[in-house]
Amino acid sequence: MSGYSIPSLERLIEQFERLPSIGRKSATRLAYHILSMKDSDAEKFTDAITEARKTIRYCRICCNLTDREVCRICTDEKRDRSVICVVQDFRDVLAFEKTRNINATYHVLQGVLSPMHSVTPDQLRIKELLARLKDNDEVKEVIMALDGSVEGEATAMYLSKLIKPLNIKVTRIGYGIPVGADLEYADEVTLSRSLEARMEI
Repeated sequence: MSGYSIPSLERLIEQFERLPSIGRKSATRLAYHILSMKDSDAEKFTDAITEARKTIRYCRICCNLTDREVCRICTDEKRDRSVICVVQDFRDVLAFEKTRNINATYHVLQGVLSPMHSVTPDQLRIKELLARLKDNDEVKEVIMALDGSVEGEATAMYLSKLIKPLNIKVTRIGYGIPVGADLEYADEVTLSRSLEARMEI
């Protein structure tokens, strides 16, 4: 094996390897693609990363990604504020919004409980959710729209136990979503039907 290497290229490959689902071969391919770009395109790429890092933050209310203090969904007067749909991350919000079949607001947990990966309740946006519910007597229903994984189910049950004493109805989406499947990959029809078929827990 050759001992030849270019330190800056190696660092670039290593950074790509740190991305989810990117192995050494894919990271190398991406690094070479970056190097083959025109200077103007490479600058646009780095500018986009820098701008996103500077401007994107978490919504003060629902903890979704936004470029303002309060996201567009939370400030939309047409939304039904009596229903909060609890999801794992912002990709699930995008998936549900594509269905055009939900008029609720959201709460993004930014993960699910996972003892195996040392994810505990204090690492999720549970405290913010409970504060919303206690401060807002408009909320009548909380929909648990979490993945059908063991962790997703455990998180839904944990939250249900915390919310029930507040006299708020807690439901979960129907089982049109296969067990273990990620919501972000579900099609719009399946997501719509899972919402319609939600049941109380």
